[in-house]
Amino acid sequence: MEGEIISRLNIAYQDIPAAGLHGVGLKSLPGNLSKLFRGYLKARKIIREFKPDALFFTGGYLAVPVAYAGRSVPSLVFIPDIEPGLAIRAITNLVDRIAVSVEETKNYTPVSKPVLLSGYPVRKQMLDWTREKALAALDLEPDLPVLLVFGGSKGARSINLALRPLLPELLAEMQIVHITGKLDWEVMKSNRDQLSDSEQKNYRIYPFLHERMGAALRSADLAVSRSGASILGEYSLFELPSILVPYPHAWRYQKTNASYLVDRGAALLIRDEDLPQLLLSEIQSLIRNSEKRKAMVEALQRLARPDAANGIARQLQKLAGQDAGGDQK
Repeated sequence: MEGEIISRLNIAYQDIPAAGLHGVGLKSLPGNLSKLFRGYLKARKIIREFKPDALFFTGGYLAVPVAYAGRSVPSLVFIPDIEPGLAIRAITNLVDRIAVSVEETKNYTPVSKPVLLSGYPVRKQMLDWTREKALAALDLEPDLPVLLVFGGSKGARSINLALRPLLPELLAEMQIVHITGKLDWEVMKSNRDQLSDSEQKNYRIYPFLHERMGAALRSADLAVSRSGASILGEYSLFELPSILVPYPHAWRYQKTNASYLVDRGAALLIRDEDLPQLLLSEIQSLIRNSEKRKAMVEALQRLARPDAANGIARQLQKLAGQDAGGDQK
């Protein structure tokens, strides 16, 4: 998936073998360790040929072999989630500097490393959308509330399945932008075809949004989504109230992210297993209660860090021995 996204940006890309260790069975462990070692060898070869001035990591098990292979190169790791995963914990002692999304993450970092409270970086192109342009891009009416539902790049099956029987009732009073992910796209598209003409008029469904994801976030009055690390930056900068459904099989990272926003009055939380019972009532309650959403927006405004990308870029320039002045794109 990373290769597909990066190729759209015309950036050179090389993959390496890698695999996770957390939560895998004993049967898979030797093979995964072998992949990590082969990833280390390939990463070392790439680094020797490319001769980078600095390395930048954002987590995931792919970072581990590269961090070990590039120990002689100045490096920075950005910890996107509030609580770092096993892979990031494994490399924090190898890097020179650390950047974090929120203050609480400092509790999980080595005391000997300098830590920048950067916030979560969001692409400038996403923030360029005005509400007027966003509504036009997605063919939405300005006078009807907009609900955004999505589950990440692969989608969230439990959210998709819980939403499906609710569509007729919800579409009677709101517009829905539904990003299904690729796994459930055909099923959800077939379900759309069974809706009435008036219901389809208020329903926008996509397998994935690339350049127009900013339009979806800007046009929405409320979002229903998982709680990956991006919610810490995108929802605050777009001032978007949300109902968060942490992925139940991702250890506790998503639950911790969701709780951070919920505890500050910026979001609501529904457990994955409670979706069929609670999703309809929670969506209707928030869409109909503009004062509650206004209070959530005010909470999100207090959490926003719009200069996150520039802060991280300046740190990387310093590591690379370059002038750190000026804004980065």
